[in-house]
Amino acid sequence: MANRFFRRLVASKCARCGRTFSGLWTSADAGYLLQRDSVQRISIRLKGNKIAPDMDMSHIRNIGIMAHIDAGKTTTTERMLYYSGTTKHLGDVDDGDTVTDYMPQERDRGITITSAAVTFFWKEHRINLIDTPGHVDFTVEVERSLRVLDGAIAVFDASQGVEAQTLTVWRQANRYGIPRLAFLNKMDKANADFELCLASIRDRLRAVPVPLQMPIGQHRTFSGIVDVVTMETVTWQPGATDNAGRTYTRETITERRDAELWLRVSDARIRLIEQLMDLDEELAEAILEQDEIDFSKVSPEMVAAALRRLTLEQKIVPVLCGSSLKNKGVQLLMDAVNAYLPAPDERHQDLVHLYGDDLCAYAFKIIHDKQRGALVFLRVYSGSLKPQSAIYNANRDCTERISRLLWVLADNHREVPSMSAGNIAVAVGMKQTATGDTLVSSKSALKAATRALKRHNKSGADPTGFDQVAVLGSLDVPEPVFFCTIEPASQAYQADLDRALRCLQREDPSLRVRTDIDTGQTILSGMGELHLEIILDRIQKEYKIEAQVGPLQISYRERITRTTTQQTTLDRIIGNQHHLATIKLSVQPKEESSEPITFDLSSDISMEHCGTDVVEAVRNGVMSACQQGPLIGFPVLDIHVSLESVETSLGTAPAMIAACASQCLHSALNNASCQILEPMMSLEIVTSEARLGDVLGDLNSRRGQVIAIETRDDSRVLVARTPLSEMMGYSTSLRSLTSGTATFSLEFSNYEPVDRAEQDRIVRRLTGL
Repeated sequence: MANRFFRRLVASKCARCGRTFSGLWTSADAGYLLQRDSVQRISIRLKGNKIAPDMDMSHIRNIGIMAHIDAGKTTTTERMLYYSGTTKHLGDVDDGDTVTDYMPQERDRGITITSAAVTFFWKEHRINLIDTPGHVDFTVEVERSLRVLDGAIAVFDASQGVEAQTLTVWRQANRYGIPRLAFLNKMDKANADFELCLASIRDRLRAVPVPLQMPIGQHRTFSGIVDVVTMETVTWQPGATDNAGRTYTRETITERRDAELWLRVSDARIRLIEQLMDLDEELAEAILEQDEIDFSKVSPEMVAAALRRLTLEQKIVPVLCGSSLKNKGVQLLMDAVNAYLPAPDERHQDLVHLYGDDLCAYAFKIIHDKQRGALVFLRVYSGSLKPQSAIYNANRDCTERISRLLWVLADNHREVPSMSAGNIAVAVGMKQTATGDTLVSSKSALKAATRALKRHNKSGADPTGFDQVAVLGSLDVPEPVFFCTIEPASQAYQADLDRALRCLQREDPSLRVRTDIDTGQTILSGMGELHLEIILDRIQKEYKIEAQVGPLQISYRERITRTTTQQTTLDRIIGNQHHLATIKLSVQPKEESSEPITFDLSSDISMEHCGTDVVEAVRNGVMSACQQGPLIGFPVLDIHVSLESVETSLGTAPAMIAACASQCLHSALNNASCQILEPMMSLEIVTSEARLGDVLGDLNSRRGQVIAIETRDDSRVLVARTPLSEMMGYSTSLRSLTSGTATFSLEFSNYEPVDRAEQDRIVRRLTGL
């Protein structure tokens, strides 16, 4: 039977490319049959993606690739698409022909700006992958992608280890409890150090790295890896005949063939099993029950099962290595995704319990297509999606209709008849849905899920792993730190500009657009210089609008330094209605917290005495007034406001009460001695020993605070904190200072008060007074 199966496959041709298949094939391994007892050259031929979109959920993987900028995320994604047969050629970031970096701004700069979703198949598994940006300005793209993923691959530059943005994305993954694999990329690079990376993951990320592979060779001599689990070598042949890394050789390691390598790998496998036994009781019991404990008799299947359990429990991080650019190790990384990362039915079980067969989906990304309009990316947690169906938006209390359903491959789309639970789909035709909205089959389904959640809580059941909400939470979007003014070249294009900004704001939750109440100018606020530069470039190229922008400015904040009390009376006659309100407010500074402005009633009054509508109007007036401080007009932070008393005449409108509260708070802020807060940035600079002194001197002139200086091979890593205002144009300065040899990364840290002299300079610069 096996021979007939083999001959049939040899004689068949690929329906897509017309080539004749060759080699040993099975349906279970999507490409080859491995004979472990002998050395065999394996020629992998990729099958077409003909698997139905409603395949078994246990064979689905929703994963993301995350890393510091330039660690090789997009290159790794390109190799996965190529080896899975989804693409026919290898894209290159430098050539600007990658699948996931499809925006002109990405290809011009050679970086990932927006997260791109792709779907491919590998060994009978469907993998929905999201390639995320590595630049700190686009950290919200990573945030909303991780929100819907089941697992992730953290890519590391093997010569750098854990870098600045790696820490950020790792913390984001921790927040959502996402199991991870670590892929040490660029093992062929000079100064690549496998052990250094392991130590870096252990020390800086506080994780437990478990190496499943070891590199063969180093730097330019890197030719393959050692699989510690199966005790095999996997090598790729150098040269043009390598067929882009699809041809590689597996060989079982034996003591007779290479005693030194066998001894080293045996020791590594024993350490691996011992490490797993310490963390996994099931493996420990199975081994200790043996008459004679012999780690060499522990099967690869037992080790793999323990690795999977511990990875899903987030007790370990399996570590693999390779070189994506040199086409080495990516196939084994895809095998590890199937083997160790969770299927959708192994996570988010709470939502499945709540909704059952009813639809529950989460809108995590929106892009605008010229032909189709808004494309809403949905993660389906339960139920199924179908075109021409009406679904209920739980956040906006409205019904949306899906006209078409698409299966996405970056900027290419294929229409599908349905999408089952556990998958990622793109819906066309939704008008009101925004990023962070929860979509369910109907309003009654939402009510039923809410009732089920209440019953669960009342039963006293263990809430571990339960979302405790029937509507998924929105994104955590940090406050923008840069802003600039924008206006069209002609007033005739103002409506077009407003429409473009609405579309961009719907796509990007980190972009803020507001109108200055004093000047009437449109203000854009973003996460960094590059972020706003990309937005302006898209306005000009995608929306064909010539816009003029003002200089980039820093988004400061203000806070009070002492407690004060103020009373204000508003007396207006509008039409035939007399509006009279007297409000007394007390303001006091408070410690920095997640809630920058707090409001409550003093102990002398009560909600029943004032009235709910009156208190709500006062609250609205207070929050509005806090958006513009008395010094330079920036929002006020770290303030607690108490309502001491409120008196209103019959018929006074809530808008008048809010206006009175706003005037009262403005007066209180003027009397409370405000000070300016400036954004502080976490800075990491990698430079040579020879240039370290120059970099330190320049940093000192920029009011920088050095936190640590670390050694990384022949380089020095300078960790510091510095005001954002001093970092404008720092890229050019650092390049000139170090002859282009140093690199740096910035990340927002917090707001800190400036000294009196600096505050006076800021006020003079911004107000001219």
